[in-house]
Parts: sequence; C-alpha cells; structure tokens
Amino acid sequence: MKKVAISQSNYIPWKGYFDLIASVDEFILYDDMQYTKRDWRNRNVIKTHTGVQWLTIPVATKGKFSQSIRETLIVGKDWTLLHWKTIESNYKKSVFYEKIADWLKPAYLELEIEALSEINRYLIEKICAYLKIKTKIKNSWEYKIYGNKSERLANICQQAEASCYVSGPAAREYLDNEVFAKKEIQVEWLDYQNYPTYPQLWGAFVHEVSIIDLLFNCGENSRQFMKTPAR
Repeated sequence: MKKVAISQSNYIPWKGYFDLIASVDEFILYDDMQYTKRDWRNRNVIKTHTGVQWLTIPVATKGKFSQSIRETLIVGKDWTLLHWKTIESNYKKSVFYEKIADWLKPAYLELEIEALSEINRYLIEKICAYLKIKTKIKNSWEYKIYGNKSERLANICQQAEASCYVSGPAAREYLDNEVFAKKEIQVEWLDYQNYPTYPQLWGAFVHEVSIIDLLFNCGENSRQFMKTPAR
C-alpha cells in the first residue's frame, strides 16, 4: 500500500507536520494553492523567556491578492540573520544547541533563495534528513491539478499511484471521502492528540511550536517524542 500526504508548505513547521511526512511514502507540497496572510506559510513560533514569539519571513503581498504560495517572493535578505540571532539567543542554553546549530546555522546564513516555497522545502528537507525521515518529497506542480477541492487531492493521489491518502485532522471539515472511495483510495487521519512532553526551556510546556524547539532540546532523541518511529 502506497501512502501519500498532500499539504501546503510551512516555515519550520511543528512536529505534527513532520509526523505527517514520516507516516507516508510520498509527501506532496501543495504550493499551487493561494497564499494566505497571517498563516503558517511564512511564519512560526518558538519559545522564549518571555513566552512564545513569532518568526516571520517578509514576503511581497501588496497588490498580489490571488498569488499562489509558489509565486510568493521574499522581501530582502536581513531576515535570515535576524531569525538566526533570535533562535540562538533563546536556545543557546539547550542541551543539543551546538549539534543542531552546526547544520542549522549555515542553512540560514547561506540562503540565497528568493521564493518562499523553495525556502520552506529547503528547510523541511534539512530537518527531515536530521530526523532520518526518508519520505520522497515532491511538488504539486509535478502533477495535473483539476477538479474541486477534494477531487484535486484525489486526482493527485491517483496520479501518484497511491492507495491511501493520509491527512491531518483539520481536513475532516471539508474532505469528501466518497471522492476518494470512487477511486479506491483509502483515507486515514493522523491523530495529533496526546503527544508526550519533553524537556523544554522557559516555563510551562507548549506543544504548538516549531520543531526546532524539539531538536534543540532533544537532539538525536527527538523521534522518541514524535508519533512515527524511524523506519
């Protein structure tokens, strides 16, 4: 059974996003979708001594109301150093800071990419490599996209020769299971409930933060605090 998941790219996503990737054979970045402001595409949160803090990539949106994530461009280059300094100042006391910074710092400071979608994929693949997640990652534009919301997803799955589509729980509100059933594609739902806690800096535990929080605090043990074991 070939399992596929399809999701818009996020900036340094939370651990659940990487569990979704690790749970399938092929993960498709659905960046032909419209870019949405104040969403996870260009920002995420980390923990700091004053609470959670947003890290936001500046992107060009003025007059671009219908642009896709794929078409969204980054404004300026100063954000990479700013984000890294913020990360460094809040995680330098973490147990695995040096080991994670060895590969994550160059990933930030050597970036020359202008497209948001490419930045997201680049960082997602870096993190997958560290976590030993070997899932094949592809872009939605490698497939023909047509039909309504559920039909588009099912058609992509069919082209990918998938027999199972895995989704996060938020899609329950709109996904039409019958569309998949007609194509003989099973639908599975990933459960984001009851994640274990791990040693975390700065006060009360928070699950809904970027995965880099888990990496800095747990390093090579990070998969122990996720739901998909290494394959």
